[in-house]
Amino acid sequence: MAARAAQELQDGWYVNLGIGIPTLVSNYIPEGIEVTLQSENGMLGMGPFPTEDEIDADLINAGKQTITELPQTSYFDSAASFGMIRGGKIAMAILGAMEVAQNGDLANWMIPGKLVKGMGGAMDLVAGVGRVVVVMDHTNKHGVSKVLKECTLPLTGKGVVDRIITNLGVLDVTHKGLHIQELAEGVTREQIIAATEADIY
Repeated sequence: MAARAAQELQDGWYVNLGIGIPTLVSNYIPEGIEVTLQSENGMLGMGPFPTEDEIDADLINAGKQTITELPQTSYFDSAASFGMIRGGKIAMAILGAMEVAQNGDLANWMIPGKLVKGMGGAMDLVAGVGRVVVVMDHTNKHGVSKVLKECTLPLTGKGVVDRIITNLGVLDVTHKGLHIQELAEGVTREQIIAATEADIY
């Protein structure tokens, strides 16, 4: 899924990678594409994940994973970081999700009754970036669809998702519902429709 999400990157873009699967996108940036990855904890120009001998405990992304820097990497405080996000300087965010609705509503920050560390930067990202791509498993561990007619969890943003990339395929959010853009290898159209609660065509 991360490798497929990396195909969404366009040359020259500034891109924010969310916690979880999206962080892996940095390892799959296509040849000939130059993007600048932004982390809301104050880093512009993240490199791929480090090898054992490259680990520097002081270099972390927003998910507290160790990362590498590049010759052009710059550092700043979180106020400047969120100024970039809120100011529309970030072209795309690739985020994880717990639920996505067919109208592009996104729920990715909390499950009621469970302890959460906080909102994080997701609300700012979905409001401030040009394009939002969600990367997630199509169903939860019980086989229940996470791609819904309406989200049941508290929303991060309304109508903010442009594209959903799951282990079953790629779906685009349209005014008619979700459009199947691609099927994952070995997945049929019937399988993805059966695994999706949302209206899909």
